[in-house]
Amino acid sequence: MKAVVVRAVAAVVAYPHISRLVPMQLRIVFLGTSSAVPTSKRGLTSIVVQRGGELFIFDAGEGMQRNFLQSGLGMNRGMKVFITHMHSDHVLGLLGFMQTLALNGRDTPLYIYGPGVLKEYIDVNTRLLNINLTYDVYFKEVREGVVVEEKEYTIKACSAEHTVHSYAYCLEEHDRPGIFYPEKAIELGVPKGRLWHRLQHGDDVIVNGRLVRSSDVTGPKRKGRRIGISGDTRANKRLEEFFKGCDLLIFDSTFSEDEKDRALETMHSTAREAAELASSTGAKMLVLTHFSARYDDVSKLVKEASTVHSNVIAAEDMMVIEVPYP
Repeated sequence: MKAVVVRAVAAVVAYPHISRLVPMQLRIVFLGTSSAVPTSKRGLTSIVVQRGGELFIFDAGEGMQRNFLQSGLGMNRGMKVFITHMHSDHVLGLLGFMQTLALNGRDTPLYIYGPGVLKEYIDVNTRLLNINLTYDVYFKEVREGVVVEEKEYTIKACSAEHTVHSYAYCLEEHDRPGIFYPEKAIELGVPKGRLWHRLQHGDDVIVNGRLVRSSDVTGPKRKGRRIGISGDTRANKRLEEFFKGCDLLIFDSTFSEDEKDRALETMHSTAREAAELASSTGAKMLVLTHFSARYDDVSKLVKEASTVHSNVIAAEDMMVIEVPYP
């Protein structure tokens, strides 16, 4: 497995007796990075975002479960699957993946999000293929706006521009509580232990009948991370706005500039167009993916994108990117 570390994360704790706020791991695992046709080096599209103990899987190209197994990500974690659109190279692997989870004894619910017709596709094929699941499946039809809202993060969708209705997704972590100042807690009479832990995590507490706010004993809130995943699309102004401020942007880069007419015809983007959009959004890092099988060597695409954006890499199957806090 090839790993790309964007930046090492280090934590300095001045008060070892305080509960440590361990940085939440956020990493990207590329299971497949080809477009419609797999190659000897690249499987069909699938991207996993691992946030702590939870997995977010974006698209499920045919055979993606093999690399998922090889990645060691685990079969029984909290899992949400997001499908960008109903093209075979993005969805045919879903049923095989679901069956693989069942055959490995999964008993934790699986949450699936995608176009409305995806539910019919799953229902019909699980019945026709006699796929017996060992876990509950919950489906939600995706519409623009907030798709998932949890305490620590939100996942949003935006309509993309492709030959069929398609969505781009963005994972936004909520702001974290600021740095905890024990001396302020002591001044306010908050006893060490459980109440300090709650204040560290942004909760207000009651001490001797008096409200002590987390903001009374912590510094300014710290920004979370923001990950954008384009799916198949043309680069456009709507996506430029949607992906503003991403720490990491993964974008459709099916073609090089000399195939721009083909990109327009098939409603994909060139690597340079991906870089122009990433630059306009202020994305700190651009990852090119979804490469046409015609490119055995994608260094040409990276070179074209790098003339526009200063931090560009090409995704590879089984590549891992660690995403630090800002």
